[in-house]
Amino acid sequence: MFLGVSQLIICLVFPMLHPICMEFLPKSFLSRKMQPLLIASEESHFLLRIFNGSIQTLDSIKDRISQIFNDIFCSKPNRDLVDRRGSEIFPNAIKDMIAANVGDGYELRRAEWWSQKKDCDDEGDGSSAVFNALDEMLKGSLNRLKSMRESVSWTRLRISSCTLEVDCTHKVATMRALCLEGKLGVALWFWTKMVQQGVIPDVLTHNFLINGLCKIGDLEKAEWVVGEMLYRGPSPNCATYNTLMRGYCLTNNVDKALDLLSSMANSRVTPNRVTCNILVHALCNQGLLEDARKLLGEILGDSCDKHTTNLITSTILMDGYFKHENVAQGLILWDEMLQRGTQMDVVAYNVIIHGFCLSRDVNTAYKYSCEMFKGGLLPDAFTYNTLISVLCKEGRTDEACYIHSVMSRMGVSPDEISFKMIIHGLCINGDVVKANEFLVRMLENLVIPEPLIWNVIIDGYARCGDIQKALSIRDQMVAFGVLPNIFTYNSLIHAQIRSGNVVEAHSLKKDMLLNGPFPDLVTYNLLVGAACNLGHIHSALQLHDEMLRRGYDPDIITYTELLKCYCVRGKMKEAEELFVKVQRSGIPIDHVPFLILMKKYCKTRKLDSAFDLYQKWLTRDK
Repeated sequence: MFLGVSQLIICLVFPMLHPICMEFLPKSFLSRKMQPLLIASEESHFLLRIFNGSIQTLDSIKDRISQIFNDIFCSKPNRDLVDRRGSEIFPNAIKDMIAANVGDGYELRRAEWWSQKKDCDDEGDGSSAVFNALDEMLKGSLNRLKSMRESVSWTRLRISSCTLEVDCTHKVATMRALCLEGKLGVALWFWTKMVQQGVIPDVLTHNFLINGLCKIGDLEKAEWVVGEMLYRGPSPNCATYNTLMRGYCLTNNVDKALDLLSSMANSRVTPNRVTCNILVHALCNQGLLEDARKLLGEILGDSCDKHTTNLITSTILMDGYFKHENVAQGLILWDEMLQRGTQMDVVAYNVIIHGFCLSRDVNTAYKYSCEMFKGGLLPDAFTYNTLISVLCKEGRTDEACYIHSVMSRMGVSPDEISFKMIIHGLCINGDVVKANEFLVRMLENLVIPEPLIWNVIIDGYARCGDIQKALSIRDQMVAFGVLPNIFTYNSLIHAQIRSGNVVEAHSLKKDMLLNGPFPDLVTYNLLVGAACNLGHIHSALQLHDEMLRRGYDPDIITYTELLKCYCVRGKMKEAEELFVKVQRSGIPIDHVPFLILMKKYCKTRKLDSAFDLYQKWLTRDK
């Protein structure tokens, strides 16, 4: 009896570790009691982990269980003794784990088992009480396993939901990045896939997509996206309409932009000051200044930010008046802004200063610059650049240099535009040495000029006949990592030709063929003209054929140089054939070829031919 019960407990507690213990059980017990226990054991892996984690070995547990049941069935100890030995078998850590998984029912079932055991000992049937207690424990285990399965299912559902949300966020971020990079085709593909999966991007993501499409000029597709937003959601907001409206205004389609304003009203989207600024700016660019003024009055209405809207929109309208040479109306608007108590900013002053500079009224521009200081506003780089530009155009380079020095003393760092304008102005006025000083100052301030500035100085030295200095600037340009472009070489070639160094000019052309950039139409025209001036008609024709081989179509300048060379050499037949070829080619002809031939006819006393050519010249456009 002792051996059977001991093995029974071991089989019940460790069904997966001791399958050989089944041999000690009766077949009726296996069929009636153990079948559900074995099934339940497959679900009770957490019980195995509890006992496998114990610090006691399997053999010691079996010995202690045998000792307990020996005391129970032989010496009948009291319940306290069994409780104490039970505590020794299951240390506190294991009991705590059992209590956490099993709950308070464990203590109740254990108490019921000992109560039933005590009663059954008096009746002589203890095995039935044992089986009943174990059945209750196994039923509780099955219920707990069912609860665990349900909790695992809910956990998986929550994890799946979180994964879907993270995936959607990743796709939205990718879509926005693609729009910023200009990869609109891939962005539209992402949008289509998300919609097919039932995930609709938010309105901000749609605005990214619409803005990208407007930047590349695909307004038809941008409008389609807005239509999809109205159909599927989310509803377009004011920024959506403003983006599409700006796209239409950039393509000068103001009528379509105004239609969008009506669409906003139909969708119950209120225009904001950005809407107003876009439309007023577009109307001003089209010269529709009165329409812009009316729209300004209509849209402002009861704007919650009326002061800011008045300043920005009125500044745009005033700039439109000045750009269309309507200075009087621009000043009227300025006075109206002052009467309304509008606090002017630097941008507003820059607009009026730029307006007077456009009309070459430098003194009035100075006046409003002084008013900026009186109003506590400091001019910025745009203010100084505007004044430098108009002074250079007027040939007042000394004043421009003074404004440039004031700019530095006032703490406004001259930018590349400031240097470019003053260097260009100095070179135009022939002061290339002073222009080179500003170039050196740029390099000292660690500002690397663009090729245009280098080319202006190279061309300035070339016009002065200082070829060596021009070549030195070209070498300095390369040393600072700025590669010469086609304009650099053309300036040097033109300088060499003007100095009579045709061989050096051809050497520069070879350098272009070897290192780049390749010669263009201007390069060949310079060389063809040089050959014709020297009377080398054969060399000029070779250059003409080289142009054709490299894919350049000769223009009227090329044929004019060849025509002049034929006339100088006295080859009138070739000159007349070339003139007929030019007329048949469809190239626009100016007055120069006619004058060259008529002058030659007059010198050779062929007045009839000269008069006939004159008649053709008069009727060529009719």
